[in-house]
Amino acid sequence: MKFKLRDDKTGGDLLLFKEEDSFDRLYFSRDRFNKYFTIAWNPGEKQTVTIDNTGYEFLPNSLLTLLFDQSFYFQRSTEIVAWQFNREFYCIIDHDNEVSCVGFLFGSTDYLFIGLDEHAQQKLKLLLDIFIEEFKTSDNIQNEMLLMLLKRLIIYVTRLAKSEYVPVKKMQDEKFHIIRKFNLLVEANFKSEHSVSFYAQQLCKSPKPCLTCLLFITIKHHRRLSRKEYSLKQKGFYLIQKKQ
Repeated sequence: MKFKLRDDKTGGDLLLFKEEDSFDRLYFSRDRFNKYFTIAWNPGEKQTVTIDNTGYEFLPNSLLTLLFDQSFYFQRSTEIVAWQFNREFYCIIDHDNEVSCVGFLFGSTDYLFIGLDEHAQQKLKLLLDIFIEEFKTSDNIQNEMLLMLLKRLIIYVTRLAKSEYVPVKKMQDEKFHIIRKFNLLVEANFKSEHSVSFYAQQLCKSPKPCLTCLLFITIKHHRRLSRKEYSLKQKGFYLIQKKQ
């Protein structure tokens, strides 16, 4: 089952996949012009997801977020539920004040595998049913209804990810937002800027909070780091250890 809504005025796309046999993404060939963000849900048994030619365990009852420049396929795609959208449909950067996920939920330095408890599973199933109903209802407010549901989905997934990866007891909201901003800066500048002081200056912070960010990201975000980017974050980790 595949649903697609396209806004001809903006070029915005929103897609929903459920029990689709051929759900995958080939960024460097077939799908290079479709820059879709992806939220994938595995409500079934454990399987393998291959991202950029590397396989990962996709555990039962868990979510995975993926960027538009990543290629992926699933061991059993018919068991996957997935939402895709492009920035023309909803720009998470321009509307970060609404969803607060930029630099965290969709980041290029790691993949967020988010576990779902029974309550979260039920809530996601209900949201999925409403999505399907709205995709089937073609009227003059369909775009607005589906956009509202997408925002609700992103906000909810961000909350789940934050509770798992950034527990409130261990990190306050202020530090969480510093990490999000730091992630964006590293992704944009790591090829040319490798000093902690540069990122501290960009964040208008002293180097110490930046070193905290480096420690957190080194531990949680290590799978897709380039050599230079990893060296920067490893340096931050070393400096923190030295200060302790």
